[in-house]
Formats: sequence, C-alpha cells, structure tokens
Amino acid sequence: MNKKIIAIAIALALPLTAAAFPPGGGRGDMEGRHGQRIERLTKDLDLTEEQRTQLESIFKEQHEKYRAIHEETRGRMQEVLNEEQMQKMEALKQQRHEKWKEKRQERRQERQERKSGKTVDAQ
Repeated sequence: MNKKIIAIAIALALPLTAAAFPPGGGRGDMEGRHGQRIERLTKDLDLTEEQRTQLESIFKEQHEKYRAIHEETRGRMQEVLNEEQMQKMEALKQQRHEKWKEKRQERRQERQERKSGKTVDAQ
C-alpha cells in the first residue's frame, strides 16, 4: 500500500517540474519529454497499461493547464506594462534563454567528455 502511495505521489509531482521551465524552451518537444518520462516510469515502477494511460492523461492535462496559466499571465502583463516595457521584458527573456542554452550545451559537452574518458581541464 505504501509503495503505491509513494509511486502515485512521485508520478503526480513530476509534471510540476515543468512549471519551473519557461514555455518555449523546448518548443514542440513537450510530447517527447512526457513520452520519455512515461517510459522511465513504466520501467522503474512496472506500470500497467492502464496506469500508463492514466499518467499520460495527467501529464497532458497538466501541460494544458500550464499553457493556459502562461497565456493568462502574459495577457494580464500586457495590460499593466507599456509597449517599451514589454519589449524589454522579451529581450531579457531571450537573454535568459540564450544563457540557459549555453549552460545546457556546456553540461552536455562535459557529460560526453566524461563518457569518452577525457577529463575536463581546470582553468
């Protein structure tokens, strides 16, 4: 019984992590991430087909809610900020995204170097 409760709690908590990332960070890739998460949970938790289908539904619903919240927030911000402020905000958002992409690429490169047996030189 406890294992089922823990498994359900983990499965329900995982989609919430998507809220920590700005939408558009992986445009068109959300389906892939949810699919990977479902595959991992299926393997790690030995999910039945019914459980898998239910989790897919939960992830899809969570994603739709997140997108609706994002759109509502943006609309409300447009009511408060003037055009110049919105442009500045978009530029800041783009800068954050570029910085995130650079860090992500660095992490990928470091992982590849570790896998191939190379060490990262300290600078």
